[in-house]
Amino acid sequence: MVARTDLKRQPLMMNLSTNWRQQLRDSSITPEKLLSRLELPAHLLSGMDIADKLFPLRVPEAYLQRIHPGDINDPLLRQILPVVDESFKVEGYSSDPVGDLASKAAPGVLHKYQNRALLLLTGACAVNCRYCFRRDFPYAEQQIKPAQWLLSLDYLSQTPSITEVIFSGGDPLILSTQKLTAITNDLQTISHLRRLRIHTRLPVMIPARITDTFCHWLASLPWPVSMVLHINHHRELSEDVVQACVRMRAAGICLLNQSVLLKGVNDEIKLQQVLSEKLYDAGILPYYLHQLDPVTGAQHFKVSDHEALRLHANMQSRLPGYLLPRLVREVPGEAAKLPLKEVVEMHI
Repeated sequence: MVARTDLKRQPLMMNLSTNWRQQLRDSSITPEKLLSRLELPAHLLSGMDIADKLFPLRVPEAYLQRIHPGDINDPLLRQILPVVDESFKVEGYSSDPVGDLASKAAPGVLHKYQNRALLLLTGACAVNCRYCFRRDFPYAEQQIKPAQWLLSLDYLSQTPSITEVIFSGGDPLILSTQKLTAITNDLQTISHLRRLRIHTRLPVMIPARITDTFCHWLASLPWPVSMVLHINHHRELSEDVVQACVRMRAAGICLLNQSVLLKGVNDEIKLQQVLSEKLYDAGILPYYLHQLDPVTGAQHFKVSDHEALRLHANMQSRLPGYLLPRLVREVPGEAAKLPLKEVVEMHI
């Protein structure tokens, strides 16, 4: 198999099912099929097979259509391509890099920060991002099971300091709108809840998930709702993603974005500038730019703290304040995500 040299050609387009669940089912593919689908060289296969056994390849067709065939350096490909580097053990990288397990307060409930709690509604995702900080998370033991939901609900009810609930996972939008409705109906019995936040990558991976029924559910909720998307590169903002965002904004949802600073993906000033501008054009405010969480298998994405701070300073000089995401690092045990500059100064 030979890589194509014409990298300016448009990605190969294939028909997509309008059924988001079918697209989700089809997102589990083999390394061989990925190489064939994207016209990539066969020599990548051995490293991919090794990494695939550690963290299975998963990516939906809607995302594959944004990747340039034959380009092994495509920044979108880099985020989903299993590579042999993931099998290397590196000091300082672990399976629980942000201290999730220590913050468990009830089944599927992580209570790290005083006034907000995170619900692990599922362990499933539409895509396995290779830098995922929960790639080794024991979801089978930690996510909320139906039989345990009342215990989780009771913890939230008995903790009046919690005023915001965050839906997370996995990806919470993997759940059907019917199941999400049942969950929010139960949460409405808790008088001290004031806000709902949803962390998801699904509208970016499978925009067809944003159905009329889903938007009606969003519009019916009694709290202000924020949806935090995960977009690392401006090419992830395809037209169908933008249209999905338009529909969610019409339902009254505040759209925010958090991205991860990744070597070879978005560690250039121009890319960060364009991303912030494209996000705003789509009605999404840049929120966080995360320094990489040191999860085992993701060390090849690392951008040094010095380079990250320099990049962010350049972004500040080129972007208005409302388009500048906060550059942060999550430090286990801290009361909030910390500005990277502050973390670096703490260790000088």
